[in-house]
Amino acid sequence: MSTLRFDDFRQYSDVLRARNGNAVTVRFLEPRDAEELQHYFRSLSTRSRYNRFLGAMSELPKSQLDHFIHIGEDERFSVIATMNIDGFETIVGEARYAFHPDTGSLEFGLSIDDRWQGHGIGSSLLKNLECRAAAFGAERLFGDTLRSNEAMIALARKSGYAFTHNPDDWKLVRFEKHIEIEPKDIPCASWKLAAASRQAPVLVAG
Repeated sequence: MSTLRFDDFRQYSDVLRARNGNAVTVRFLEPRDAEELQHYFRSLSTRSRYNRFLGAMSELPKSQLDHFIHIGEDERFSVIATMNIDGFETIVGEARYAFHPDTGSLEFGLSIDDRWQGHGIGSSLLKNLECRAAAFGAERLFGDTLRSNEAMIALARKSGYAFTHNPDDWKLVRFEKHIEIEPKDIPCASWKLAAASRQAPVLVAG
Protein backbone atom coordinates (compact mmCIF):
# COMPACT_ATOMS: atom_id res chain seq x y z
CA MET A 1 0.00 0.00 0.00
CA SER A 2 1.20 3.52 -0.77
CA THR A 3 2.75 5.55 2.04
CA LEU A 4 0.69 8.55 0.94
CA ARG A 5 -2.00 9.62 3.40
CA PHE A 6 -5.37 8.59 2.01
CA ASP A 7 -7.42 9.07 5.16
CA ASP A 8 -9.21 11.92 3.39
CA PHE A 9 -9.43 11.52 -0.40
CA ARG A 10 -10.88 15.00 -0.84
CA GLN A 11 -7.63 16.71 0.10
CA TYR A 12 -6.11 15.28 -3.08
CA SER A 13 -8.57 16.89 -5.47
CA ASP A 14 -7.27 19.39 -8.02
CA VAL A 15 -8.99 22.08 -10.04
CA LEU A 16 -7.74 22.36 -13.63
CA ARG A 17 -8.91 24.59 -16.46
CA ALA A 18 -10.33 23.71 -19.85
CA ARG A 19 -9.18 25.87 -22.75
CA ASN A 20 -12.32 28.04 -22.43
CA GLY A 21 -11.56 28.68 -18.75
CA ASN A 22 -14.16 26.30 -17.32
CA ALA A 23 -13.16 24.61 -14.07
CA VAL A 24 -12.38 20.88 -14.28
CA THR A 25 -12.10 19.02 -10.97
CA VAL A 26 -9.89 15.94 -10.84
CA ARG A 27 -10.62 13.70 -7.88
CA PHE A 28 -10.32 10.10 -6.81
CA LEU A 29 -13.12 7.82 -7.91
CA GLU A 30 -15.43 6.81 -5.04
CA PRO A 31 -17.83 3.85 -4.78
CA ARG A 32 -20.77 6.25 -5.19
CA ASP A 33 -19.43 7.11 -8.66
CA ALA A 34 -19.66 3.56 -10.03
CA GLU A 35 -22.95 3.98 -11.88
CA GLU A 36 -21.98 7.35 -13.31
CA LEU A 37 -18.61 5.99 -14.45
CA GLN A 38 -20.34 3.12 -16.20
CA HIS A 39 -22.66 5.62 -17.89
CA TYR A 40 -19.61 7.62 -18.98
CA PHE A 41 -17.99 4.62 -20.66
CA ARG A 42 -21.23 3.61 -22.35
CA SER A 43 -21.59 7.15 -23.76
CA LEU A 44 -18.13 7.14 -25.36
CA SER A 45 -18.02 6.50 -29.08
CA THR A 46 -17.16 2.97 -30.18
CA ARG A 47 -13.77 4.20 -31.39
CA SER A 48 -12.99 5.95 -28.09
CA ARG A 49 -13.87 2.85 -26.05
CA TYR A 50 -11.78 0.69 -28.40
CA ASN A 51 -8.83 3.04 -28.02
CA ARG A 52 -9.16 3.21 -24.24
CA PHE A 53 -9.39 -0.55 -23.65
CA LEU A 54 -7.34 -1.68 -26.67
CA GLY A 55 -10.25 -3.76 -27.87
CA ALA A 56 -14.02 -3.93 -28.29
CA MET A 57 -15.96 -3.29 -25.08
CA SER A 58 -19.42 -1.76 -24.60
CA GLU A 59 -19.03 -1.20 -20.86
CA LEU A 60 -16.80 -2.11 -17.94
CA PRO A 61 -17.27 -5.68 -16.69
CA LYS A 62 -18.27 -5.71 -13.02
CA SER A 63 -14.91 -7.15 -11.96
CA GLN A 64 -13.06 -4.34 -13.72
CA LEU A 65 -15.44 -1.71 -12.36
CA ASP A 66 -14.67 -3.02 -8.86
CA HIS A 67 -10.96 -2.55 -9.54
CA PHE A 68 -11.60 1.03 -10.64
CA ILE A 69 -13.35 2.01 -7.40
CA HIS A 70 -10.90 0.34 -4.99
CA ILE A 71 -8.33 3.09 -4.66
CA GLY A 72 -4.77 2.28 -3.62
CA GLU A 73 -4.83 -1.51 -3.91
CA ASP A 74 -1.54 -2.70 -5.41
CA GLU A 75 -0.58 0.98 -5.89
CA ARG A 76 -3.38 1.44 -8.46
CA PHE A 77 -5.55 4.53 -8.54
CA SER A 78 -8.48 5.88 -10.53
CA VAL A 79 -9.49 9.51 -10.97
CA ILE A 80 -12.32 11.25 -12.76
CA ALA A 81 -12.33 14.71 -14.33
CA THR A 82 -15.67 16.43 -13.75
CA MET A 83 -17.34 19.67 -14.79
CA ASN A 84 -20.49 21.39 -13.60
CA ILE A 85 -22.84 21.13 -16.56
CA ASP A 86 -26.40 22.43 -16.18
CA GLY A 87 -26.01 22.25 -12.42
CA PHE A 88 -24.80 18.63 -12.31
CA GLU A 89 -21.33 17.23 -11.67
CA THR A 90 -20.59 15.45 -14.95
CA ILE A 91 -17.69 13.15 -15.78
CA VAL A 92 -15.80 14.46 -18.82
CA GLY A 93 -12.69 12.32 -18.51
CA GLU A 94 -10.97 9.65 -16.46
CA ALA A 95 -7.56 8.17 -15.84
CA ARG A 96 -6.22 5.07 -14.14
CA TYR A 97 -2.61 4.83 -13.08
CA ALA A 98 -0.29 2.46 -11.26
CA PHE A 99 2.99 3.14 -9.51
CA HIS A 100 5.73 0.54 -10.05
CA PRO A 101 8.28 1.12 -7.26
CA ASP A 102 10.68 -1.49 -8.63
CA THR A 103 11.22 0.58 -11.79
CA GLY A 104 10.38 4.01 -10.38
CA SER A 105 7.71 4.50 -13.03
CA LEU A 106 4.05 5.40 -13.20
CA GLU A 107 1.93 3.69 -15.87
CA PHE A 108 -1.34 5.26 -16.95
CA GLY A 109 -4.26 5.22 -19.37
CA LEU A 110 -6.92 7.87 -19.86
CA SER A 111 -9.92 8.93 -21.90
CA ILE A 112 -11.82 12.15 -22.54
CA ASP A 113 -15.52 12.39 -23.40
CA ASP A 114 -15.86 12.73 -27.19
CA ARG A 115 -17.85 15.95 -26.74
CA TRP A 116 -15.01 17.53 -24.77
CA GLN A 117 -12.03 16.43 -26.81
CA GLY A 118 -10.07 19.35 -28.20
CA HIS A 119 -10.82 21.56 -25.18
CA GLY A 120 -7.44 21.15 -23.48
CA ILE A 121 -8.72 18.76 -20.82
CA GLY A 122 -6.45 15.91 -21.91
CA SER A 123 -3.35 18.14 -21.76
CA SER A 124 -4.31 19.41 -18.29
CA LEU A 125 -4.96 15.89 -17.06
CA LEU A 126 -1.55 14.74 -18.30
CA LYS A 127 0.10 17.60 -16.41
CA ASN A 128 -1.79 16.58 -13.29
CA LEU A 129 -0.58 12.99 -13.68
CA GLU A 130 2.98 14.34 -13.73
CA CYS A 131 2.32 15.91 -10.31
CA ARG A 132 0.97 12.63 -9.00
CA ALA A 133 3.98 10.75 -10.36
CA ALA A 134 6.40 13.21 -8.75
CA ALA A 135 4.61 12.78 -5.41
CA PHE A 136 5.40 9.05 -5.55
CA GLY A 137 9.02 9.84 -6.36
CA ALA A 138 8.59 8.29 -9.82
CA GLU A 139 11.26 9.01 -12.40
CA ARG A 140 9.09 8.53 -15.47
CA LEU A 141 5.52 8.19 -16.75
CA PHE A 142 4.53 5.92 -19.57
CA GLY A 143 1.49 4.60 -21.37
CA ASP A 144 0.64 2.37 -24.31
CA THR A 145 -1.85 3.03 -27.06
CA LEU A 146 -2.85 1.58 -30.40
CA ARG A 147 -0.78 2.77 -33.34
CA SER A 148 -4.06 3.86 -34.93
CA ASN A 149 -4.98 6.13 -31.98
CA GLU A 150 -3.94 9.37 -33.63
CA ALA A 151 -5.59 11.59 -31.00
CA MET A 152 -3.66 10.08 -28.07
CA ILE A 153 -0.41 10.02 -30.02
CA ALA A 154 -0.84 13.70 -30.93
CA LEU A 155 -1.66 14.59 -27.31
CA ALA A 156 1.39 12.75 -25.99
CA ARG A 157 3.67 14.31 -28.61
CA LYS A 158 2.36 17.81 -27.81
CA SER A 159 2.95 17.13 -24.10
CA GLY A 160 6.61 16.24 -24.65
CA TYR A 161 6.51 12.45 -24.57
CA ALA A 162 9.01 10.33 -26.46
CA PHE A 163 7.88 7.26 -28.42
CA THR A 164 9.21 3.74 -28.52
CA HIS A 165 8.04 0.23 -29.37
CA ASN A 166 5.91 -1.70 -26.93
CA PRO A 167 8.06 -4.72 -25.98
CA ASP A 168 5.13 -7.13 -25.89
CA ASP A 169 2.70 -6.11 -28.65
CA TRP A 170 3.59 -4.75 -32.09
CA LYS A 171 0.12 -3.18 -32.43
CA LEU A 172 0.89 -0.78 -29.60
CA VAL A 173 3.17 2.21 -29.33
CA ARG A 174 4.63 3.30 -25.99
CA PHE A 175 5.00 6.94 -25.01
CA GLU A 176 7.07 7.96 -22.01
CA LYS A 177 8.37 11.06 -20.27
CA HIS A 178 11.12 11.61 -17.72
CA ILE A 179 9.97 13.33 -14.53
CA GLU A 180 12.26 16.14 -13.49
CA ILE A 181 10.05 17.69 -10.79
CA GLU A 182 11.51 17.67 -7.30
CA PRO A 183 8.90 17.15 -4.54
CA LYS A 184 9.35 20.71 -3.28
CA ASP A 185 8.72 22.04 -6.80
CA ILE A 186 5.51 20.12 -7.57
CA PRO A 187 3.10 22.71 -9.04
CA CYS A 188 -0.09 20.99 -7.80
CA ALA A 189 -0.67 22.06 -4.19
CA SER A 190 -2.42 18.87 -3.10
CA TRP A 191 0.37 16.69 -4.48
CA LYS A 192 3.10 18.80 -2.94
CA LEU A 193 1.30 18.02 0.33
CA ALA A 194 1.18 14.34 -0.60
CA ALA A 195 4.91 14.27 -1.32
CA ALA A 196 5.63 15.87 2.05
CA SER A 197 3.49 13.24 3.80
CA ARG A 198 5.35 10.28 2.31
CA GLN A 199 7.55 10.14 5.40
CA ALA A 200 4.61 10.53 7.79
CA PRO A 201 2.87 7.58 9.54
CA VAL A 202 0.62 5.64 7.18
CA LEU A 203 -3.11 6.21 7.52
CA VAL A 204 -5.17 3.99 5.28
CA ALA A 205 -8.80 4.67 4.43
CA GLY A 206 -11.14 2.05 5.79
